[in-house]
Amino acid sequence: VRLVNGSHQCAGRVEVYHNGEWGTVCDDGWGLEEAEVVCREIGCGSAVSAPGSAAFGKGTGMIWLDDVVCTPAAPSIFNCMAKTLGNANCGHIEDAGVVCSGKFYLHYNQVRLVNGPNQCSGRVEVYHSGEWGTVCDDDWGMKDAEVVCRQIGCRSAVSAPGSARFGQGTGRIWLDDVACTPAAASIFNCMGTPWGAHNCDHGEDAGVVCSGKFYLHSPLSQHCMGRVLMNDVRLVNGPNQCSGRVEVYHSGEWGTVCDDDWGIEDAQVVCTQIGCGSAVSAPGSARFGQGMGRIWLDDVACTPATASIFNCMVKSWGDHDCGHGEDAGVVCSAHRLVCGPLF
Repeated sequence: VRLVNGSHQCAGRVEVYHNGEWGTVCDDGWGLEEAEVVCREIGCGSAVSAPGSAAFGKGTGMIWLDDVVCTPAAPSIFNCMAKTLGNANCGHIEDAGVVCSGKFYLHYNQVRLVNGPNQCSGRVEVYHSGEWGTVCDDDWGMKDAEVVCRQIGCRSAVSAPGSARFGQGTGRIWLDDVACTPAAASIFNCMGTPWGAHNCDHGEDAGVVCSGKFYLHSPLSQHCMGRVLMNDVRLVNGPNQCSGRVEVYHSGEWGTVCDDDWGIEDAQVVCTQIGCGSAVSAPGSARFGQGMGRIWLDDVACTPATASIFNCMVKSWGDHDCGHGEDAGVVCSAHRLVCGPLF
């Protein structure tokens, strides 16, 4: 998702990427709720306005989305209801735009914890321009740590130590004066100085201690700001693309999810994650047929705030006491989904 032809990086014509091509969004039904989702998704704060009628100039090529309807909880425009990709009754004179409140909000990339006693504690490092770097502890606190813990699937923050508690990093100090809000989906959605602008040294490297230890984490979900792409979670053998047996991709192999403790809260996370609305039911006992190969997840326990099944509490990958007769499924409220890569 990108904004084009605006006065700064947080205002412009909305364009989305699909099938190797950038395209625009039609302004039919376009409003502040949709603009709010876009602004939040690209790390630009909240929506100020949602101009239509090609206020930022007419795009060219495909019009990918039309009749977009977002809810406040949608993590991405690709999780909003819409016509199928490319099915629009508009011309580029109706290209939708947004004006967001932010101008120097940080964008997504990668984050990791280093030198801690487990995968959910350590020095915070972020990836930018091909290089890992640290975060300065100026103004670093629990709100910021909470966002990091949630982003990497480590539940909630226990503490936000500074002063290089987990050792001094090397190389770049990428972020300083980070100021996150509770609603931020990622540290890259928080206010801060521009990349690499700081008045710190590595003796001030920030860290976090999170409450989780064995929460799952998908590297791809970081790149997509909590939204795992379609090739990481899929529904199989259902009557439409929003119902079926749940399968997840790990270590180069698709596998199923065991239905132990599987319920509507877990199904809701999957439906939201793949852009299929809300959960109608969470059938178990291989309702959509038995899968083959690995059973990757068991004892999945999601919370309503979870952005991805990879952020839910579970046993470790491949650790289960199930057979494929217990494969979990979901039935979502939508019959189709709108999704695409984020760049």
